Amino acid sequence: MAEIIKLDGTQQLDFDRAMVEQAYDRWAPIYDLVFGGVFSKGRRAAIAATNRIGGRVLEVGVGTGISLPQYASHLRIFGTDISEAMLEKAKKRVAEFGLKNVEGLAVMDAEKLEFPDNSFDVVMAQYVVTAVPNPEVALDEFARVLRPGGELIILTRVSADAGMRRLIEQRLQPVVRPLGFRTAEFAWSRYAKWLAGARAIELVERRPVPPLGHFSLVRFRKIEVAVAA
Repeated sequence: MAEIIKLDGTQQLDFDRAMVEQAYDRWAPIYDLVFGGVFSKGRRAAIAATNRIGGRVLEVGVGTGISLPQYASHLRIFGTDISEAMLEKAKKRVAEFGLKNVEGLAVMDAEKLEFPDNSFDVVMAQYVVTAVPNPEVALDEFARVLRPGGELIILTRVSADAGMRRLIEQRLQPVVRPLGFRTAEFAWSRYAKWLAGARAIELVERRPVPPLGHFSLVRFRKIEVAVAA
């Protein structure tokens, strides 16, 4: 059964995992063409931050693998996605570019990552948080598999809390929902609320990225927690 998401006091929209999977399966043949250039500056910024940290990287929502050739060769990359059609394109990209630093690619639910705790130095999620049914659950999972001292790096839409832009985003929501997008539910206050309740996570950086300044690169760090003797 689809999760019910309330946008205001009267309107409700369903948004479930099967719908997201189907939407991105449909996007797979044209995703690079439509979104490759539009999101390229944000993608480069996020990957540059990842390359500076190094180590083992999990890219959640790896999609067609458009980011994979841009990671530094000394990093070890594992990519997951809910869409098998997307991953088929990613596998072809890995073969085409001879990306020996890609450990694996797997169909996986962002809310139920099949990795032990503290498995990665970086967890990267590009335009994923606003596309999963339960964003806070996904963020908790990202934090769980992140090693202490590592970083969670997300590229994400940040919607308006109020005003005309908020109204427009609410009106657009029913139109873009079948495409696997949500426009009106992700004001910064929502991220801040998650951060306030998250254990051992701190905000490192938040900055706007193209297009239109409606998206942000956000970096969180998992804090080393001292164990009592």
